[in-house]
Amino acid sequence: MAYRETLRVRERKLATRKNILTNALILLNEVGFAGLQMATLAQRSTIATGTLYRYFPSKEDLCTAVFEHATEIEVAQVQQHLETAELSAAERIAAALTAFAKRALRAPITAWALIAEPVEPAVVAARLRYRERYAGLFAQAIEQGIRENTLPPQDSALSSRALVGAIAEALVGPLAHKTEFDPNQAITDSVRFCLQAITAKNYPHV
Repeated sequence: MAYRETLRVRERKLATRKNILTNALILLNEVGFAGLQMATLAQRSTIATGTLYRYFPSKEDLCTAVFEHATEIEVAQVQQHLETAELSAAERIAAALTAFAKRALRAPITAWALIAEPVEPAVVAARLRYRERYAGLFAQAIEQGIRENTLPPQDSALSSRALVGAIAEALVGPLAHKTEFDPNQAITDSVRFCLQAITAKNYPHV
């Protein structure tokens, strides 16, 4: 007879995985992906290193899971601000971009790891997938603004990807050289740039 996991076993495994990812995220905020070591994480999670490898067979598997876990939290924050019904589309986009940037600059090591740190191919692939997730959310807000005539007609897919790229790249400097930047001014300037991009008039001859 084939072995079938009981509900209790499944719940225990899920709890262990959640514990690992929670501790991995804490460690990520201290050392980034480069410093995320399996043995250290196992100790933090109060499990054997061998147990950790049963859940994540390699560091690349672990880093990919940690990236996805951390980015889901950030995506949820962006989505929450984009769904604020009492604001216009541009105001919702501004709020989402501001929240994203503020959260990044409050946890600079994690933000650098998620946005720009050199990582393994599987994490790079996850990074690209989640940029599309962000872009999809912004595209919906832009399309609503176009329908409401609060934003000019534009290619929402292109504009949303440009927003995601712009806010991420705008944060790279402050994250890499945070002592040389006023974080509040960096956020204000970055969000203003993004809003000018999606609210400007058309320039057909450019």
